[in-house]
Order: sequence, then structure tokens, then C-alpha cells
Amino acid sequence: MAYDEALAERIRRLVAAEPNLTEKKMFGGLAFLVGGNMAIAASGQGGILVRVDPDQSEKLVSTTPAEPMVMRGKAMDGWLRVDADDVTTKRALSTWVKRGVTYARSLPAKR
Repeated sequence: MAYDEALAERIRRLVAAEPNLTEKKMFGGLAFLVGGNMAIAASGQGGILVRVDPDQSEKLVSTTPAEPMVMRGKAMDGWLRVDADDVTTKRALSTWVKRGVTYARSLPAKR
């Protein structure tokens, strides 16, 4: 499955003013990176992939519709999946974009 281009465009509009923003095809989708660190992506599996503080992963999974990202059978702390149905509104998507961008900004920039 290819990533949802309309969802990617919605994300792009929300992050457009972010300094040091780049886009990169990753994980079968289109990722938005801040300072070289992934913040959020339109996932090739549908919905979004969001990078968050690993210490917040468990809380976000228990209090939001997010699920842990699973890679090779292992849940990855700090990486969450959110279904497309849970980000249909600007408000819902903005909340996840803000979480991802805030965490990406907190990391050392990659060159």
C-alpha cells in the first residue's frame, strides 16, 4: 500500500513553517524530519507514524487511539501508529504533528 498523498499534504501544511524541515521517503511512506530527526510520517501502511518521547509511549498508548509501532515482532518505544480514521480532523492531526515535531526538535540535529 502506498502512503496517502492527501494525508501527507495535510501534514505538509501543518509543518510548513517549521525550520530545518525536510521530507524523505521512509518506512514505505513519506516522513517529515526536523533537524534530520523524524517527527511524523504518512505511513505506507495507512495512517500516520509519530515519533514521541519513549518515556511517554506507554501513557499515549493507554490514553489515545495510538498503538505501538511493531518492527520485526517487537514494539518500538517512542514510535507510534495512529489510524487514518483517528486523524480525519485538523485538530486531531495537529495534536499528533505537534507531539512529533516537539520531540524531534528536542533531539540533537543530524548533519
